Amino acid sequence: MIDLSYVPASEFARLRALDVDPARKTAVFADLCRLNALYMITRAGSGHIGTSFSCLDLVSWLYLNELTADDVFFSSKGHDAPALYAVLTALGRLPFDKINELRRLNGLPGHPDVSTPSIETNTGSLGMGVSKAKGMLLAKRLLGDGVQRGRAFVLTGDGELQEGQFWESLVSAANARQDNLTVIVDHNKIQSDTWVSRVSDLGDLEAKLRSFGWHVARVDGHDTGAIARTFVSLALVHDRPKAVIADTIKGRGVSFMEGTALAPDDRLYRFHSGAPDDETYLKAVPEIVARVNAALASMCAEPVRLESIPRPDRPMPRRPQRLVAAYSRALVDHARRNPRIVAFDGDLALDTGLLPFEAEFPERFVECGIAEQDMVSQAGGAALKGLLPVVHSFACFLSDRPNEQIYNNATERTKVIYVGSLAGLVPGGPGHSHQCVRDIAVLSAVPGLVLLEPSTEREVEMAARHCFADRTLDSVYLRLVSVPWDVPFELPADYELREGRGVTLVPGRDAVLFAYGPVMLSEAVEAAALLKARHGITLAVVNLPWLNRIDRAWFASVVRDAPAVFTLDNHFIHGGQGDMLLRTLAELSLPGERVVRRFGVTDVPLCGRNDEVLHAHGLDADGLCDTIAATLALRADVSRSSQ
Repeated sequence: MIDLSYVPASEFARLRALDVDPARKTAVFADLCRLNALYMITRAGSGHIGTSFSCLDLVSWLYLNELTADDVFFSSKGHDAPALYAVLTALGRLPFDKINELRRLNGLPGHPDVSTPSIETNTGSLGMGVSKAKGMLLAKRLLGDGVQRGRAFVLTGDGELQEGQFWESLVSAANARQDNLTVIVDHNKIQSDTWVSRVSDLGDLEAKLRSFGWHVARVDGHDTGAIARTFVSLALVHDRPKAVIADTIKGRGVSFMEGTALAPDDRLYRFHSGAPDDETYLKAVPEIVARVNAALASMCAEPVRLESIPRPDRPMPRRPQRLVAAYSRALVDHARRNPRIVAFDGDLALDTGLLPFEAEFPERFVECGIAEQDMVSQAGGAALKGLLPVVHSFACFLSDRPNEQIYNNATERTKVIYVGSLAGLVPGGPGHSHQCVRDIAVLSAVPGLVLLEPSTEREVEMAARHCFADRTLDSVYLRLVSVPWDVPFELPADYELREGRGVTLVPGRDAVLFAYGPVMLSEAVEAAALLKARHGITLAVVNLPWLNRIDRAWFASVVRDAPAVFTLDNHFIHGGQGDMLLRTLAELSLPGERVVRRFGVTDVPLCGRNDEVLHAHGLDADGLCDTIAATLALRADVSRSSQ
């Protein structure tokens, strides 16, 4: 185990007290924040180093030298939350000890959330920032007796410019001559997976922004002196909104993390997300420290003093089910047999398991970038002309933003397969912008679209066979949990995937619980063991991977003699599988009385470690055990009192 080092608050105060040029001071401040952002990400076990490092000189300049009490600043891209937290804790705008709580329950969310002091708006879903800022400025004007007070500064990523909403938001700001609105593009040339130019080349970005009626400036985003001069010049512009194209380097500050040090033909940038291993961390810190100390020496100041703690242990799954990897293998296997299969990607080829497909079938791989509506409609066009398109992104981005396009495809009666990864409540670290717990609700009503969530690698293979089979005429939404997950069960050897039917994993006579996917089925199976050990209650657990289809005869046979029926959704209670099942139960009008209850997410998902998040929502084995036992006890009390 290694020690992790951070810059204490006293060192930031010492730096700020130095009587030196603001540009030089800001550069050192930014590097100290790089050390703390790296500390936070490494301690948390996940985060986004590259985009945090690329924007820190800009963010540091704004907070140290530009922003007033009336101004608003936020980052629209969201991935750079560790950078923002590093600055805010350094300035005392957040309690300093929060640097130990990145991506922890009641700590600092993985993406910005307004529950955190000094955070102006929720971000993480891209493209919304300029629109939010316009609304804020409108409110400031209307609630300020018609007098405009303060400015709005919005930081965007360059990959983010692929989202249509960004360009939609520019026109009305120019029409209204909103000179108090400034957009800063962190132009680090690399989006999530790869080079922006390889996905959707921005071309002459200056000319494009000017054509929308904006004043445009360009600056080296790591030259604090040049940044200072740019903002002085912007203050002289009074007749239009302003855009700053800041040329930056992803991973700036650590030589081997700097994206533009890679060859342009490299497929992936290695430091977009995740946490560095021990070797990488120990190599990065001295490089930043050496640069800081050289700068401090030039200011006749003492070297920086760091504090250290041991790197926390992170338990790893012992025999995890890796559903995305299983899907990746299945996709390639089916593509070898079916030349009509084409794969569309939304800038997430690594996370959605598409790299092996791209390597083997480059001519059948389409990188669409951060443009989900365009991607889904491209797939629809391909389906109309005879291809079998398979569309990939995170579930939160694939189900919601292009929902209208998915419906349009459905009305054409073509077959499209949609694969949504990172589905459900976990991982909890990224926060609610990435915790997809409403996709079942928004997609269940799409005609001819079957929703399916497998629980094991074996069931993924079955689901893939169903998706790609010629006899399957419907479109399919395949919902995949991305987290490697230990499961305390095995599917029966003779189990086969049959539409609308599931399989009993644990027998029981006192109640039956329906669930799906590796996370909730695991908690359900463990809850059944706890109920039997603690209360003598036998709970049947049924795996039902079909999220919006039910075989009514099979379902009736399972619940007919059950005194209680429970459903467990890796999703909001409203609109989840449980709604379908309990509605079906009511329609069946089976004889006898029975307790019914849905379990699932009831509010905005919490951010934190996976076990923390499941427990906080009452969806871990202990929580389910306690609630089921209490529900059954209440039923028994009511039955006795009515006799």
